[in-house]
Amino acid sequence: MKHEPMDVCFDPDLMRRYDREGPRYTSYPTALQFQEGLAPATYETAARTSRGALGREPLSLYVHIPFCFSPCFYCGCNKVITRQMDRADDYVRRLNTEITLRSRHFDSSRTVEQLHLGGGTPTFLPQRRLAALIETIGRHFALTGDPGRDYSIEIDPRTVSPASIKMLTDIGFNRLSLGVQDFDPQVQVAINREQPPQMVQDILDAARSLGLRSINFDLIYGLPRQTVETFTATLDRVIQMRPDRLAVYGYAHMPKIFKAQRQIRAGELPGAATRLALLQLAVSKLTVAGYEYIGMDHFALPGDTLAQAQRNGTLHRTFQGYTTHASRDLVSLGVSAIGQVGALYVQNYKLLPDYDAALDRGVLPQHRGVTMTQDDVVRKDVIQQIMCHGKLDIGSIERAHGIEFDDYFAAEWPRVRELADDGLVDIGAGAVTLTARGRLLMRNVAMAFDAYLARQTGLPLQSRVI
Repeated sequence: MKHEPMDVCFDPDLMRRYDREGPRYTSYPTALQFQEGLAPATYETAARTSRGALGREPLSLYVHIPFCFSPCFYCGCNKVITRQMDRADDYVRRLNTEITLRSRHFDSSRTVEQLHLGGGTPTFLPQRRLAALIETIGRHFALTGDPGRDYSIEIDPRTVSPASIKMLTDIGFNRLSLGVQDFDPQVQVAINREQPPQMVQDILDAARSLGLRSINFDLIYGLPRQTVETFTATLDRVIQMRPDRLAVYGYAHMPKIFKAQRQIRAGELPGAATRLALLQLAVSKLTVAGYEYIGMDHFALPGDTLAQAQRNGTLHRTFQGYTTHASRDLVSLGVSAIGQVGALYVQNYKLLPDYDAALDRGVLPQHRGVTMTQDDVVRKDVIQQIMCHGKLDIGSIERAHGIEFDDYFAAEWPRVRELADDGLVDIGAGAVTLTARGRLLMRNVAMAFDAYLARQTGLPLQSRVI
């Protein structure tokens, strides 16, 4: 199915009215529905019976490296702040054990089409340790040198040099994601992440000289001391650098949950009006500069594979965000890592002592998860179409799942009609299509089909839509 690039129209009044907390839909059911107490054989059964196993389809791998040298005050990721390298050695030793244990459940002929190292700071690991980790993965899973592979690593520019980028390409990485956040010096001081623009430029130049296929920048709006003027300067510099992809996240201030955020002065955060203006600024400047809106907070140049996948109707959304790869079995490795195998979502222990203890006993460190019901599968398909294509093809849902859409979603239609009345969607013959004004609010549209939200008496803390 072919799709046109998503046009977006920023409607401040509509954005204010629909700004609320809600899921980011990297999965459905979301992690809020995960339960503890998975039976020991649950993972083995899922891995043996998944569609991917039966068809020997390619795999995706995610590896979590939790360590950072210093805290970035905005960060809500699972991380361990340390400068003790022996802690990393102990962690990699146990990670190697997990790699061995998990690989036993997957046919060795299944090529790893997608590999992502996240954190934390993956480049916290010394080069020799990082190379050894990839070598271990390669002994247990079928890594590939195919040009179409998607092997990416998240980079804190302060932890690498241009010369070390060559090492990353030598061990197989062909995509980089650079944590930029903001170039303004005062904002960087306020979030404890000082990195001059030239540092980022030098890494970008090195990556391009080595022919890396795609480079992503992460930016954040809503940070302390951020203004329309300072963020304009950051965006202008970023556009000049021309990364292939951009993720522009809204800062979620939840100091009760994330201790590092208690270092941020609430009085220095932009107010609601400024925060909205910062998002509008990013959308406007990036689209004018030629970036296509992918969805959520992601943008890509027209020639990037992410934009191509959206136009071709092959875009997907997983725990790794937007991806060009179909719904592969996702093998998760490392503390707190979340994966999906067949109908099973599974997450490892979030705390290092628990993760370590499980592996020291020789068992998988899985802590919680959920197996999708048939209803979950149907709703996941609906939400995927909304989040990836901005359009719900009713006929394709009916054919894929053997349902009568109007009957199946009779309880949801009043809410969908409310969204249509507010101008977020158009209801046409056989389709529900997000309008240009509704595309920045696709999470709200997806929420209309989320059966779990309707049953929750109180919505747990999640990121806000804006």
